[in-house]
Amino acid sequence: MTTLTTPAVARSRADLDALLGARRAAGPVVLVPTMGALHEGHATLMRIARERAGAEGTVVVSIFVNPLQFGAGEDLDRYPRTFDADLELAGGEGVDVVFAPVVAEMYPDGVPHDGAASEAVTVQPGPLADVLEGASRPGHFRGVLTVVAKLFGLVRPDVAVFGEKDYQQLALIRRMVSDLCLGIDVVGAETDREPDGLARSSRNRYLDAEQRQQAVALSRALRAAQSRASYGVPAARWAAMAVLQGEPGVELDYLALTTTGLGELPDHPEPGTEGRVLVAARVGSTRLIDNLPLQF
Repeated sequence: MTTLTTPAVARSRADLDALLGARRAAGPVVLVPTMGALHEGHATLMRIARERAGAEGTVVVSIFVNPLQFGAGEDLDRYPRTFDADLELAGGEGVDVVFAPVVAEMYPDGVPHDGAASEAVTVQPGPLADVLEGASRPGHFRGVLTVVAKLFGLVRPDVAVFGEKDYQQLALIRRMVSDLCLGIDVVGAETDREPDGLARSSRNRYLDAEQRQQAVALSRALRAAQSRASYGVPAARWAAMAVLQGEPGVELDYLALTTTGLGELPDHPEPGTEGRVLVAARVGSTRLIDNLPLQF
């Protein structure tokens, strides 16, 4: 039975240092970065973090809606903010510290922007950030990696836990940690799903009842691709597209079948080859993403 506790809340860098200072020697520090609006998928990440931290370690959950990763016309202003409920959920999962800074704490000189007027140092994520989500949302991964690097520098975790639903994000964070020699163990957790297969997401709350039913087509399409992967990439893609085209409420952004490293696959990979199928689409005004592994 889960014991409900109240995590300590840090609103500033100084608060965070004070809370973590004495804890670092006791055991590992494990970070779960989030933008809030927490749900069962986040709870799963917290359970993994609690296991990795052990009884003596410290689990930190960050809650910060990062303006640098939102482009023009995206949902920064309407992104759900549910701090009291988030704190309760975190307490139920044994989280020790919630770091919930204001924008000025994370960007004391203002949110960086492109162009000569900005002198701030940001993380340039490389060519992997220009495909899939990066092609649809230019600059998004610059914002993601910059804020994650800041959180890593402030929390100084031994382990960080991320969900596989944002698979491209996870791949880029792992690359950043490796290339910049950050020495953090990045753990990827399988996507948590509703009983009908829909990937849990903070944006699901934007869907009305009809759109909620339409959105299940994304996970059905991914499973269709899985079921046909043994016949090669074209067959798997065709099976997924047949599902998506049969649901008029889904406006497809992309469907991609890739290597596990998000590279290009031949039409007929060698038997035993592993890959990934990724999808992004709008249902109503809500943009959703999902992915699943493939075995050829």
